[in-house]
Amino acid sequence: MFLLAWAIMFLSGAFGSEEKFCEKGDFCITLIKEVTGEAGLCVVIPCSYETDEQFTPRHMVWYKTKDQKESRVFNSDNDKDTKAGFKGRVSLLEPDVSQRNCSIMINDLTESDSGNYHFRVKGNMNGKSDGFSYRKKTDVSVSALKQKPSVMIPPLTEGQQVTLTCTAPGLCSGSPPKITWMWRGKGKKDSNIIGNTTALKTENLTAFTQRHSSTLTFNPTAEHHNTKLSCTVSFTAGPTVQEETLKVTYARKPQISGRASVKEGHYLNLTCSVDSFPPSEIKFSRKLIGNVLQEVNASYYITNATRGDAGLYICTAKHLNNTLTEEINVTITWFSGILNTSGCVLKLELLTCVCISEGFPLPTINWSLPLDHTEDSVTVSGQAVRSTVTQTIKSHENSSVKCFSSHENGEAEKKLTIQNLPDESSTVPWMEILIAVFIGAFIFILLSVIAMKYYRKKLKKSGNSVETLEAIAPDDPQSCSGQSVNKAQGEVQEGAVNGALSPELNSVSNNLTYATIDHSKLNRHLEKEDNRMENETEYAEIQKKTQTC
Repeated sequence: MFLLAWAIMFLSGAFGSEEKFCEKGDFCITLIKEVTGEAGLCVVIPCSYETDEQFTPRHMVWYKTKDQKESRVFNSDNDKDTKAGFKGRVSLLEPDVSQRNCSIMINDLTESDSGNYHFRVKGNMNGKSDGFSYRKKTDVSVSALKQKPSVMIPPLTEGQQVTLTCTAPGLCSGSPPKITWMWRGKGKKDSNIIGNTTALKTENLTAFTQRHSSTLTFNPTAEHHNTKLSCTVSFTAGPTVQEETLKVTYARKPQISGRASVKEGHYLNLTCSVDSFPPSEIKFSRKLIGNVLQEVNASYYITNATRGDAGLYICTAKHLNNTLTEEINVTITWFSGILNTSGCVLKLELLTCVCISEGFPLPTINWSLPLDHTEDSVTVSGQAVRSTVTQTIKSHENSSVKCFSSHENGEAEKKLTIQNLPDESSTVPWMEILIAVFIGAFIFILLSVIAMKYYRKKLKKSGNSVETLEAIAPDDPQSCSGQSVNKAQGEVQEGAVNGALSPELNSVSNNLTYATIDHSKLNRHLEKEDNRMENETEYAEIQKKTQTC
């Protein structure tokens, strides 16, 4: 009890050392010189006394003096004469009078409770009713309420239910205070937290001390981060408020701000950020060819964007043990106009025009022609659009063809040059003629070679037949002389031609003997020669058959 009394004195503002004062023999009192308190709370005046051995204490009475006016504030016998404003607010810490503990607690303080307090004991002295008033006083000073509630906030994580506790100041046993919770969002007025549950709790520490508290249970979100939460404790003398700033652990999905589509030559401004607490580690990178990541600044700014700046940009945020990513595909729009390879060709009264334009996204092409075009076609190759139109026209002297290309980055037009190609049907086909001449010459030479070979072969065959003719004499010993006879006959004939015959020839002619020719043998001999010629090549030398006699 003694220790508890000191704790109450400390919390109620009873500072300073106690002093003992003795009056009239053995009547002594121990008091603290000054006690301070705050409105709405309580104050304890520590007190202990001694009396003469002949005095038996029965009742204790406390008085307050202010502005030379005295009023009874407590009487352990009865409160009939107690000042109305103090009834029920003053109590003894130790009701047993024999313990000679005169300490009192005043609850629900108001500033008007300030003043000097002194103690009187009633009892019997030598069997007679008597009493003794101690002149030593304690000065009580009550000021406006300054103490604030204590708010206990555990770590807050988004999505995880949590309970907060607000405890009222003081350990007084007076009227229970009213405790309320209020939440103020960013730029908003105070309001109750949606989905919260509160509970008021009173804990009796002793018969004279109590602890009042309230709990708040809710699910924190990122919306609660850096907002104000207040706990208000309202006493009879007024309220006291404690305000706290909520810190909620959370992480939002990374955000990439800036335009995803930029015109070529304009600025490109991208920012990678993430809303989180505690702050996340941010990395901004660009994906190159081959899935290679090139790290760039979290605030990426380019004054003159080119086609090479297009691609995938990745924002990565590492928050505690989690990694979050966000991507953006940047496109650079560009327009090169109409290419110089565009133009028109007129052939056989058929006008064919081609217009080529490049850009991203693909541009559109329109035409301005002398007449409505009959046919058109559009082909796409990469970032190039090729538009082809045809129409029948006799002359292009007064014709004008224009090509128009439209793109979100601009427009372009071009007057196309018409090239007049000659009619290939009215020209001499020299190439075809030369080819035909070469082919004809080749065929002629080839046939000539074949004919010459054939002629030579026939010629050789007929010459061999003549040379192999033989005069076959009868099968007699004069067969060889037959040749001489023939020779002689030839000479006779030659002489006859010359007009005269020599005597020798005349004698020979007189002695000529004519042989008989066997034609069947001659034919067989020719057939053998033919067979032999067939087995020989056309270039073989044919030997003449001679017979030696």
